[in-house]
Amino acid sequence: MEELDETNELTKNVETKYPLLLFEKQIFMDVFEKDALLILAKGLNYNNIISNILWVYKNPANLVLVLNSNEHEETYFNKKLNLFSLPIKGSEREKTYLEGGIYFAGTRILVVDLLKKRIPVDKISGIIVLRAHTVLESCQEAFVLRLYRQKNKTGFIKAFSNSPISFTFGFHQVEKVMRALFVTELYLWPRFHGTTIKSLKCRQAQVEELHIPLTSHMGNIQSCLLDIMNYTVKQLKSINRTIDMQEITTENCLTKKFHKILQSQLDCVWHQLSTRTKEYIQDLKVLRTMIINLIHDDAVSFYALVSKYRTAEYAQVNSGWILLDSAEHLFRLAKGRVYNNKNEFDPEPPPKWQCLSDLLINEIPDEVKKKNGSLNNTKVLILCLDNKTCCQINNFLTMGAFRYLLYNAFRRDLTINSVSAKFKNFKNDLALQIDKTGLQTSTQTSETGKMNDQDNADEFNQSNYLLTLSQIATENIEKEKLLEASMFEPISQMENINLTEIEKEKPIVCIQTFKQNGNHFSLEETLESFRPEYIILYHSDIAAVRQIELFECRKAPQEPISKVYFLIHDKTVEEQAYLTSLRREKQAFELLIQTKSVMVVPSYQDGKTDEYFNLHVEEEPTPSDTRKAGGQNQQKEKPVIIVDMREFRSDLPALLHRKGINIEPVTIVIGDYILTPDICVERKSISDLIGSLNSGRLYTQCTQMCRNYSRPILLIEFDQNKPFNLQGNFVVSTDISRVDIQQKLQLLTIHFPRLKLVWSPSPYATVELFYELKQGRKNPNVAEALALSGENTADDVCYERYNILVHDFVQKLPGVTSKNITRLMNRGVSLDHLINLSENQLAEILENKREAETLYSILHIKTKPSDSKKEEKPFGKRNFGGKLFKNKK
Repeated sequence: MEELDETNELTKNVETKYPLLLFEKQIFMDVFEKDALLILAKGLNYNNIISNILWVYKNPANLVLVLNSNEHEETYFNKKLNLFSLPIKGSEREKTYLEGGIYFAGTRILVVDLLKKRIPVDKISGIIVLRAHTVLESCQEAFVLRLYRQKNKTGFIKAFSNSPISFTFGFHQVEKVMRALFVTELYLWPRFHGTTIKSLKCRQAQVEELHIPLTSHMGNIQSCLLDIMNYTVKQLKSINRTIDMQEITTENCLTKKFHKILQSQLDCVWHQLSTRTKEYIQDLKVLRTMIINLIHDDAVSFYALVSKYRTAEYAQVNSGWILLDSAEHLFRLAKGRVYNNKNEFDPEPPPKWQCLSDLLINEIPDEVKKKNGSLNNTKVLILCLDNKTCCQINNFLTMGAFRYLLYNAFRRDLTINSVSAKFKNFKNDLALQIDKTGLQTSTQTSETGKMNDQDNADEFNQSNYLLTLSQIATENIEKEKLLEASMFEPISQMENINLTEIEKEKPIVCIQTFKQNGNHFSLEETLESFRPEYIILYHSDIAAVRQIELFECRKAPQEPISKVYFLIHDKTVEEQAYLTSLRREKQAFELLIQTKSVMVVPSYQDGKTDEYFNLHVEEEPTPSDTRKAGGQNQQKEKPVIIVDMREFRSDLPALLHRKGINIEPVTIVIGDYILTPDICVERKSISDLIGSLNSGRLYTQCTQMCRNYSRPILLIEFDQNKPFNLQGNFVVSTDISRVDIQQKLQLLTIHFPRLKLVWSPSPYATVELFYELKQGRKNPNVAEALALSGENTADDVCYERYNILVHDFVQKLPGVTSKNITRLMNRGVSLDHLINLSENQLAEILENKREAETLYSILHIKTKPSDSKKEEKPFGKRNFGGKLFKNKK
C-alpha cells in the first residue's frame, strides 16, 4: 500500500496536454515507457491516453503509424489532433512518409508500402495498435508489425484493447496476441484495480435504482421462455455428450456475446454436427431474441414477433419446441397482452413507460424547482440499447402511449375488430392520419409501398432524438393519466444541430443509444457537449455506467453533481444479463492475472526476442561471405514469390513471409502467385471457385495460365475451421447442385491436361506446399511477370509457337493425348500434311501404334452408307424407337 501511495504521489505531478485522471496518468506513464499490451475494462476508454501519447510524438521529426482503427476512431483522433490523411497515390505517400507526422493507415496499404520500400522503416518512431484483441499471427496487422520489427528494433509498439473477454477464448490466447504484436509487457487495468477505485471515488454521481416489476403476463411469458430454453439446452447437450458445451447455458444465452460463445465452442466442429443439433442452436437464437424483445419492446411488437413463429412453415424447420405446453401458454399469453377477454384491442403498456413519464413530468421538475425554481436550464439524457428502442421512446413521448400502440398495430397489420373505450378517441384520428400518409393499399402502387418500407427502415436507423416540453405542467399529473399525456415535441433539424448551442428556453430531453452506429466515443462526446444534469439509463450497460463515472470525475468542482436514474426490471433476465456480464468480465481479468503471473516472455536485453517472435532478419552478405560463396558457387538465394496485390486481403501472404519467404507485391494479370518462372498458381476459396465456375471466369484464367506457364496450378483452399471436402452445403440455390460443380471441374481438367489441381485444407498447409515447391528452383522474374498479359503470351512455352486454334483442334482428335501432342505439333507441318501421312508415318511421329491407328482411322476411313431400303420412309410418318413387330406370313 505504501508503494502504491508513493506511485500515486509521483503520478499526480505529471502534466499532460489532455486532462487525465489519476489511474489514467499511471497507465500513460507505464505504456509510454515500455512496449506493452494494455487491456482495460469496458467503459474505461483509452482515447485520452492515446491522445496524449500521440501529442508527445506530434513532430515532423517523428513518424508514427496507427493500425487497426475504425472509421469513428480515425475521425475522432484526426479532429482532436488536427491530423491529415494519407494520399491515395503510392508516390505521394512516399513523400508524405519522409515528411514525418502521425498517420492512420489501412493495413493493406502499409503492407504494400513496406514491401515496396516506400516507407523508411528505420525512421519510424513507433506503431500504435488499436483493438488489439483482433490481431492474430495470420492477419495483416501482424504482417505489418513483422515487417517493421525485422528492420527496426528501437521503435516502439503499443497495443490497446477494451475487451478482456476476447482473450479468454482458445488456449493461451493472450500469449498468442502478444507474440503477434511483438510486445513483452502486459498491463491489466480492471474496474476493481485499487488505483481505479480511488480515482473514481473522488467524485461520484447520485444514483437512484428504480426496480420495476413486470406485469403478470410478462412474468408468465418469461417463465415459459426460460422453460423452453432449459429444455433446448438439455436436449442439445444430451445428443452431443462428446463436445465441450460448458459455456452453452441458459444464463449465457441471455448475454450479448452469446453468438461469440457459440462460435468459439462449435465453429471448429460445425460440419460434424447433426441437423437436429443445428436446429437446437438456431432455436436458442430465436428464443433469445424473443425473451429480449419481451423486456425491451411493447406488447404489440412482441405479439407480432411471436406470431411469425406460429406458422406451419416454421413448424417444419424448428426442433419441435412449438409443440410443447410452454409454447402454447406463450402464444396465448402474448395475445392476452394485446386483446382483452372481449377480444377488443386493449394492449398493456410497458411498465418502464409509466416510470419514465413520472420521472420526466413529475419527479425531475419537482426536484429542479426545489433547487433553483426554473426548468429552463434543465437537460435530461435518456440512454437506451438500440435504435429501435430509441425510436420507440421518441414516439411514446411525442404521441402518448395509447396513440402510439394503436399506430404500431396499424403498421404491423394486426387484426383489430373492435377497440376498448380508452382507444376510441384515437382510432378515427389515426385512421385519417394513416390514409393521408399513403398507407392504404387501394391507392398505392407497389413502388410506393417499397418507398414506405424504406422510410420505416430509415426511422429505425436514427440513433438520437432531441425533444422539449410542449407545455409545462403546473401541478403533478396522476399516474393513471401519465400515459395519455403527450407533452413533448421534437426539435427540428437534428442532423445539423450543435448540442452546445441549443436555446435554453425550455427543458431539453436527448434520447440516444449507448453507441451511435457502433461509435464507442459517441456517449463520451455527448456527455461532454450536452452536459446533462439528469441521466436516465433506460437499459443497463456496463460501459455506459463507467463512462458516466468518468464524466462525473472530470467535472469542475463548481458544477452540480449529476443524478442518474437506473431503470431495471427486478428479478428478470435483464437484471441477470447485466450481472452475468459483470461476472464474466471479472472472471476474464482473474484468468488474465493468473496467466500473467506464470507467463515467460524474454526481454529485449536478453537478446532472445528474435527467436521468441520467430523473426527472419534479412542480413546483407559481407565481402568475405561473398568471396567464399563466389569461389564455391554455393551462395543460397532467398526464396521469392510474386504475389498479386489483390491477394493481400487474405492471410496467405502474411504466413508466407512468416515462413521466411520474401514477397514481391505486383499487380499481375495472370495468376495470383508466381513461384518460379514455370509455376503459376491461381488460388480459389470454395465460394470463389463455385462463382468463377458458374460465370466462366475460371476457364479464361486457366487458358491464360496454360498459354504462358508450363506448370499451371489451380489451388483450391479450404477454411481451416470447415470440413476438408465438398460434401457440405456449399450450394444454396436449388438450380445448382454439388454434381454440377464436380462435373465442371472434370471438364476443366479434361480441357486443360497440364493444369494441376491442388487441394489445401488451410492457409498454413498452403504455406508448406509453396515452400516445398520452391526448393531447388529459381525465383521468378518480376519484369517478365509484368510483361505477360492476356494478349501477350510467353515465347518459351512449347505449344505457343503454333496457332492456338490449330492446337485446340488437334488436341480434341481421337488418338491425340497430352503426351504425344507436342511431338505431333513439332513434326507436323500443317493439317493438310497431317491428312496425307500414312498410318506408319503417324506411328513414327506418335511413337504408339494404337494411337496412330485411332488417329488414322478418324481421318481416312469413310463411314458405311446406310441401306437404301431403310432410308425409304413414307412421307409424313415418324420413326418411333422400340422393337419392330412384323406381320407373320
